[in-house]
Amino acid sequence: MLARVSSGIWHTTRPDRFRAILESGAVLPEPSIPDSQRWSTNSGPAWYPYVRTLGGVSLFDFCGFEAQSYGERCPLSTWTEFVPYREEWKASVWIEIEVGLLGKNFISGKDLLDRWKTAGIGNRIMPEIEAAHIGPIPCAAFVSAFIARQGASQIEPVNWSAPPQTR
Repeated sequence: MLARVSSGIWHTTRPDRFRAILESGAVLPEPSIPDSQRWSTNSGPAWYPYVRTLGGVSLFDFCGFEAQSYGERCPLSTWTEFVPYREEWKASVWIEIEVGLLGKNFISGKDLLDRWKTAGIGNRIMPEIEAAHIGPIPCAAFVSAFIARQGASQIEPVNWSAPPQTR
């Protein structure tokens, strides 16, 4: 799976949320889902993901990523919670994003980390590999998508006109 995402910029979500993204026409920074179903909200706003505090959508950039060295440099990073899928979801849809269509609202992983360090706040971030887009990401910026499922040995391409069904 990491080989598939080792180039490009990616967003990951649950299959049912992917259907909602297609229906709304965009990945929204604040989708209509309760905090109880969001990543890192149990301890309140001080621990929300940093990108959420910016009004953004979290993205992954695994370009040049090497798991062992990254783990040594960034032992507190929670990337394995998402790869290849969230355990509690039993499946994840990975959406490749065309960065060239995002314009100035895209923040690279390096720039996001620098911004986080400058802000000096404790909100969560996945150093280096977490990038962001401030504001909604239109579906027109999607390049490809696939689904990784519990118990499946292969990833499955996602058909845009028929969002994946949960099993």
